[in-house]
Amino acid sequence: MALLEAREQAAAGKMPKAELKALEDRYIRDVVALQERTGIGAITDGEYRKRGWREFVFDKCDGFGPETATRDFPMRLDDGSYAAAIVEPKVTGKIKRREPLCADDFSALKAMTTRPLKANLPTPSVSHFFTRDAGFDKSAYPDAAALMDALAAVTREEIADLAARGCTYVQMDEVPLAVICDPKNMDFLRTRGDDPAYLIDLYIDAISNAIRAKPADMTVCLHLCRGNFARGMGEGGYEPIAERLFNRLDVDGFFLEYDTPRAGDFSPLRFMPKSKKAVLGIMSTKLAEVESLDMLKRRVDEAAKFVDPDRICLSPQCGFASVPTRTRPTMALDLAERKLARLVEAAEEIWG
Repeated sequence: MALLEAREQAAAGKMPKAELKALEDRYIRDVVALQERTGIGAITDGEYRKRGWREFVFDKCDGFGPETATRDFPMRLDDGSYAAAIVEPKVTGKIKRREPLCADDFSALKAMTTRPLKANLPTPSVSHFFTRDAGFDKSAYPDAAALMDALAAVTREEIADLAARGCTYVQMDEVPLAVICDPKNMDFLRTRGDDPAYLIDLYIDAISNAIRAKPADMTVCLHLCRGNFARGMGEGGYEPIAERLFNRLDVDGFFLEYDTPRAGDFSPLRFMPKSKKAVLGIMSTKLAEVESLDMLKRRVDEAAKFVDPDRICLSPQCGFASVPTRTRPTMALDLAERKLARLVEAAEEIWG
């Protein structure tokens, strides 16, 4: 919470940017050391320099705001209630990458560790799905396809910058495609005038467009995220999107959330091409309990009925602090460390 408070002060002009950066450096060094202790495969900076997992795009690109749009998608909470409507910047002009989105963050992280690194970027779809056409002026872009093309171009520019700085691993975070899997959400989309099948194709094509110029030596994986905050935002297996998603996207692997029954069974993995990996998010980042080694191994065995075990990996289901606020505390760091260490232990037992 100290970093959140510092960022608020800096935004209000009450803290020098240099002081905020020094605080970010301190906390990032701590989380890097934590990951190094566990032996996890790729190190991140925890996205500690970002205002949010995708909000930083609004901050660093021209074309957003000052007008706003309100999300019209219902975000259902654990207790059955719904989250308050979220307002976000509206696209009012041509979108242009004004400054690096996360490439500077990557360079700073690179100076802190010699371990393999991973950078995180949101997919284009998250700037359309929740506000849809109300989220952009037709004077800027005539339709959603044109908006997706513009956002994909920004992502390509960022990926090129990351590659120039030595980045060889990027994770794209995708929410709408996972959320659309829920039959109730499909029904809602139809009532608001959307065709779920069209949106699935639109968003898959946008990701393909965003990564089409990636270097041959860069690994790109896609995380299908159902959210930590609105845990009921999307339920239902990956069946409605699996065949199209797994086969049409030129990525190296898919991070799939499988920590609770809301994600369905492993049968959609039968569509996974032999050239790609299935990264199973079996370990929860929501539950304050370290999963047992036997459970993790058993779940991998279940998944191996549908995809070759040598193409299976393990990961947490999502970020340990995907939507931190003062009133919504995140998982304690010592618990997160024990969970990551258990993942490494399970991987060593399963694959050696």
